[in-house]
Amino acid sequence: MASRRMETKPVITCLKTLLVVYSFVFWITGAILLAVGLWGKFILGPYISLIAENSTNAPYVLIGTGTTIIVFGLFGCFATCRGSPWMLKLYAMFLSLVFLAELVAGISGFVFRHEIKGTFLRTYNEAVQNYNAQDERSIAVDNVQRSLHCCGVLNYTSWFSSVYYPVNGIPPSCCANISDCNSSDLRNATIAPTKIHQQGCYELVTAFIETNMGIIAGVTFGIAFSQLIGMLLACCLSRFITANQYEMV
Repeated sequence: MASRRMETKPVITCLKTLLVVYSFVFWITGAILLAVGLWGKFILGPYISLIAENSTNAPYVLIGTGTTIIVFGLFGCFATCRGSPWMLKLYAMFLSLVFLAELVAGISGFVFRHEIKGTFLRTYNEAVQNYNAQDERSIAVDNVQRSLHCCGVLNYTSWFSSVYYPVNGIPPSCCANISDCNSSDLRNATIAPTKIHQQGCYELVTAFIETNMGIIAGVTFGIAFSQLIGMLLACCLSRFITANQYEMV
């Protein structure tokens, strides 16, 4: 019996070391998800608001998931150092829930990446046609045109049918050089094309979103499958600690 305990203790020590390292890496992935969520909220927000017909909570889900993972990553380290079987089982259960949630999120992101072009063409057209320079979608259109140096949907002529154009002309966010672009120029259909960006926003935005959604989906899949390692380590450690306790009785 003593010999078996001697054989079990090095295994427990090895598993503890591996699980502590894994929990630390898991904690880092939580920080990454939190950063991606904040990035999605503040950087991709204008693009997402134009693509989604209704407001999306995806950035908030990533922020919440990242924060939860950070907390449970610390819990995993504590449970491992404490050597508590029930805490380790709880940790393994949490990892399994995170695995399922991230798997669903990754699949959704991958599918969403391929559906972008169809929805964006319609919603961006609507945003341009109903542009008023004040509401959320209009501000998003301005942000897109300024950051990507583009104008209109397919090109600047998209603005000619906008409700904004007859009175105000093409929006200033289309200007190639804002210091050499005034309101009278933007109302002149002959002069305006020489002062604004020629490329439309449709192709630039879809390429930008597809690329970044692919990265997010890939990272999410990678993190999700890493949970399997943590679940296996936590369950094995819990089992060995329990067995060792019974042998000591």
